[in-house]
Amino acid sequence: MNQSSTRQGGEARIATPAGDVTEQPSRSVATIDRSILPAKATAQTLAGSLRFIRYGFMPNRLQYCGGEDNRALMQYAQAGVVDGGLTALLRRFTGALPYLQLIARANGIADPFDARVVEAYWIGNDLLKGVEVRQLYDSLLERFGKQLQGRTRELVLGKAPAGAHPHHNFHVLDVHSRVGALEHSLSTLDNCRVSWGKVGQTVGGELVVERRPLVIQEGKLVLANPRSERVLRQIDGSGFAEAAEPGDWVSLHWGWVCEVLTAVQRSDLERYTRYHLAIANQTF
Repeated sequence: MNQSSTRQGGEARIATPAGDVTEQPSRSVATIDRSILPAKATAQTLAGSLRFIRYGFMPNRLQYCGGEDNRALMQYAQAGVVDGGLTALLRRFTGALPYLQLIARANGIADPFDARVVEAYWIGNDLLKGVEVRQLYDSLLERFGKQLQGRTRELVLGKAPAGAHPHHNFHVLDVHSRVGALEHSLSTLDNCRVSWGKVGQTVGGELVVERRPLVIQEGKLVLANPRSERVLRQIDGSGFAEAAEPGDWVSLHWGWVCEVLTAVQRSDLERYTRYHLAIANQTF
């Protein structure tokens, strides 16, 4: 799964584990026709779409999800704009989008990229409680019912009545681990889940954080004691947590700093993570 990136002729190039190099197409935000922007692009839409980029950026760069326009995502985030071009890019994240749509629909919110919906999926908030067991069950059945068979199908669908919420870390621990294309390993689970860390120091384009890694103890998934780790906060001088300072809490996804968390957000992320770890351990 390890991949490295290089630049040639202004294009981002990703080296895959097999040694192949693939071009990352570039698109300038300025070339996108903003006339297709919805008439009511609210502040919630702007904030939600830009937050989604923060979390989707690194797995997209690693070519795990989304489309193939990683540089455009960064450009949108740096420019702080939302238009139909960005919406099209975000809708290519087909793993996350159905959860966003479910959360929005269950809470009477029209836009799946509303900031409250995006926060609920990646971090966790009270909107998750608005999704009924039957709604989550039906969504999982529609998406994975034909793909899964036998005991695995029962395990995944059974997570809804077990109390699961449409949170990213639920998907990582209990769904993607059984249906995803990536190798199922502890390292994959730990990197793919959204985690949190306390900033110790800034070292160039990296942060040194104290973070609880995912480990297996006595046959169960648990969060270990905090360990010091170096994580990326910038690529080519750009990132989403430039204001992070020692003592701040930040969210992390695939070794990338997504954003600085408020105290409430950090608490919610830890609470929903531990909650879904407990549900995952029922069938681990």
